[in-house]
Amino acid sequence: MVYDQSVDMQNAHSPVKAEIVIRLQHGKNVKKASDQVSSRNAKPKSVFGANNGQRIDIDKFAQRLRGVTAQTSSQKCAKSVRLALESAGAKFNSHPVAAADWGGTLRKIGYQKINQAFDRPQKGDIYIIDRTHNHVYGHIAAYNGSNWVSDFQQRTHAVYKDPNVHYEYYRLGQ
Repeated sequence: MVYDQSVDMQNAHSPVKAEIVIRLQHGKNVKKASDQVSSRNAKPKSVFGANNGQRIDIDKFAQRLRGVTAQTSSQKCAKSVRLALESAGAKFNSHPVAAADWGGTLRKIGYQKINQAFDRPQKGDIYIIDRTHNHVYGHIAAYNGSNWVSDFQQRTHAVYKDPNVHYEYYRLGQ
């Protein structure tokens, strides 16, 4: 195995402490990155914080979703949405496999369950379809600003032909 630093093999899976140091130009003082404060570092409007200190960048989330180009499902909607969330800054200690089980995980990272808003979705919104007889894992998709995306570019939010499906709708808290 190749490591990017020396490793005590008996404790190889324990966390590694790291300190980021930024050297300023012209030989000035050396400061930790956490000590650097500037108005340029103010969080963009599209970045929201969760109760647990996570920050999710909606623009990065939407950008990753726009990179999904498949026109049909590969049956990996939860994985696709999770990877998009992670690319935007979400961190998961654990996560569900089934799309229908993602509601609690979304709330942990700062999403709030709201009334359905399919007629006026906002970039970053996520919906979950509960399990059905024909779809035992349910479905999850996110809005990228122009389309609903899961593991494929959806034509609409209504991907099941069953009119009795149960939706949960989530929006990132501000």
